[in-house]
Amino acid sequence: MTQFKTTEDGKALLWTGDGEYLRIEPWGQGLRVRASMMSPISLDQDWALLPCKGPANSSIEIFPDEDRATVTVGDIRLIAEGGYEWNGSRGYGVATCRLRFFNKEGKFLFEESDNGGSLNLKARDYQSISGGDYRATVTFHAPDDECLYGMGEYQQDRLDLKGCSFELAHRNSQASVPFVVSSAGYGFLWNNPAVGRVSFASNGTRWCAASTRQIDYWVTAGSSPRAVVRRYADVTGHAPVMPEWGLGFWQCKLRYWNQRQVEDVVEGFRRRGIPLDVVVVDFFHWPHMGDYRFEDEFWPDPEGMCERLHAQGVKVMVSVWPQVALSSENYDLMRQNNLLIHAEKGEDIAMMCWEPCTFVDVTNPDARRFVWDLCKRNYADKGVDAFWLDEAEPEYGTYDFDNYRYYAGPNVEVGNIYPLEYNKGFYEGQLEAGREGRIVNLTRCAWAGSQRYGALVWSGDVGSSFQDLKAQITCAIHMGMAGIPWFTTDMGGFHDGDIEDPQFKELFIRWSQFSCFLPVMRNHGNRSLSHPHADDPSLAALDAPHERLLKEEGEFKEVVRAQDGSPRFYSGADNEPWSMGKEVEAILVKYITIRNKMRPYLRELFDQAHKDGDPIVRGLFYEFPQDHRAARLSDEYMFGPDILVAPVVQAGARSREVYLPGGEETIWENLSDGQIYHGGAWQTVEAPLDVIPLFARQGKDQGLRKAIQEASA
Repeated sequence: MTQFKTTEDGKALLWTGDGEYLRIEPWGQGLRVRASMMSPISLDQDWALLPCKGPANSSIEIFPDEDRATVTVGDIRLIAEGGYEWNGSRGYGVATCRLRFFNKEGKFLFEESDNGGSLNLKARDYQSISGGDYRATVTFHAPDDECLYGMGEYQQDRLDLKGCSFELAHRNSQASVPFVVSSAGYGFLWNNPAVGRVSFASNGTRWCAASTRQIDYWVTAGSSPRAVVRRYADVTGHAPVMPEWGLGFWQCKLRYWNQRQVEDVVEGFRRRGIPLDVVVVDFFHWPHMGDYRFEDEFWPDPEGMCERLHAQGVKVMVSVWPQVALSSENYDLMRQNNLLIHAEKGEDIAMMCWEPCTFVDVTNPDARRFVWDLCKRNYADKGVDAFWLDEAEPEYGTYDFDNYRYYAGPNVEVGNIYPLEYNKGFYEGQLEAGREGRIVNLTRCAWAGSQRYGALVWSGDVGSSFQDLKAQITCAIHMGMAGIPWFTTDMGGFHDGDIEDPQFKELFIRWSQFSCFLPVMRNHGNRSLSHPHADDPSLAALDAPHERLLKEEGEFKEVVRAQDGSPRFYSGADNEPWSMGKEVEAILVKYITIRNKMRPYLRELFDQAHKDGDPIVRGLFYEFPQDHRAARLSDEYMFGPDILVAPVVQAGARSREVYLPGGEETIWENLSDGQIYHGGAWQTVEAPLDVIPLFARQGKDQGLRKAIQEASA
């Protein structure tokens, strides 16, 4: 007797057996699969997914005589095969249900693994955890020859993820976004915010949640990567409209620690005629973490500062951290009202950055509202345009994921939702404040669906090396394929950049060229200095003992003290376009100029991301899915549909090999020298220090050729 039936409204297929509940339903142009053990499936959490609108082109059929059912929607078809298996060792039989996925033409996509005969395996496996939840694992058989893309940001330079294994958890410079696109024609979302692991092995794909109440995933199919990504955007949300000021150059450093520095830097841009759209005020502009306000001594008139910067056409972004110090003026109130995360054992301290801290529990709507109200009053109402939502993982001092509990549940069970909720709180607050159409918030982490909350993800505190630069290319591609089209990096990397070191200057130049062709071009980093320049006006003291230089591990850093002599967080060396000498300045200004001149093309790309969900940085496979040589190339990419970018990722290189995808009929123009090439072949191209290899499909240079010529003049 079959265990298949439908819900009363006929919109979902149900199966029960051997203690398990299974629910399969059309969700957008895909299928959502949920399963639980010994308790009915909970319908109260959609996690990354938007509420289902109920697709019209779906069907559910049950075939009782065959103990089989099918669910079809859009381009995907699921076959659920029921059964009853006798187990001689147990002495009794169990009901089974195996799921297999096909496209609308009947092509096999993937399937749940079988029982392995005498191995007695389970594709959906539940290992009980004391307290009632389960360690849940789902195992699939997938094509050996598929290529996989997505999964967010992991610091590695592999483009094809087949054969890789990933931690499903966030860390500084790691954003786990569990959506993957297969060249076989499907997309798979692990719709579960639990900490866990995924393995894309050749002998099986395995998703594991370390602690969860139920299995939850979503699958779609499409004829191309573009079709799959667009359907995913429809069910998890589209990025909003990028404001015009997001298209230009953003200036930042670690850190401008007083109001005068910020205004002087903007004046430096104006005086030199360098285009600037955004200036960023980094962390520790506050008295204590969790105060969510400027410190009066160093920022006496933030409202006047914003007004003066706005008059020069420059927007202001301010860093906000989810950390709350035990010494914060808001700590006691937040703790009394249960607005902070809670340690399961030991001292209730999550990080020791400068002073003992814990984190805001952003899974609590009251906590999100409390923090936004402070930020609105102390920042937005004073003229601040956007927020830098740092530490969005959050970054624990030690990543003991099982030692913290949130309003939404144990961290190990729901922790990956943290960056989405963090961004959601600010996005909804800004909407309520009338900022629609002007919302973009920089954030260090994301989860599936974060794009709908205006999240501009940057790749975190990465190192300053050519290997790190190369890894940012695949990070950008994979983030786009995971549905996060807004992406940027710290230009030059974050750590260890000595502004007097010729090797770092070369790296910074190559990184700035790459940054010009990212969704956002942003300069940031923790810069150091080998030898201070006594005549450098940027090092002139304000009122002693405000600042001095401290030699630390062979490098000089600016050390800040208040009027009463108490210390403040240090400030890194200068990081403006003119900080590393004339050659670096000239090349950086060249690419800032190019960036400014290609605004029409940038606007097209952001509009595509908003309307269709298309990534802005695209692997070559996205535009050329039939070109098999393009499937695994990790050090070049498409910037939108028309421009191919090949960053220089080797120290000392003044030329590089570039693969031009497509066939003979695809014609490419080198935008630096005008040479014409046919697709489907490798070319050696010149790349002097001021040139990044750029190619355009013939007739589609988007004005870049002229912009390059003018900027090079």
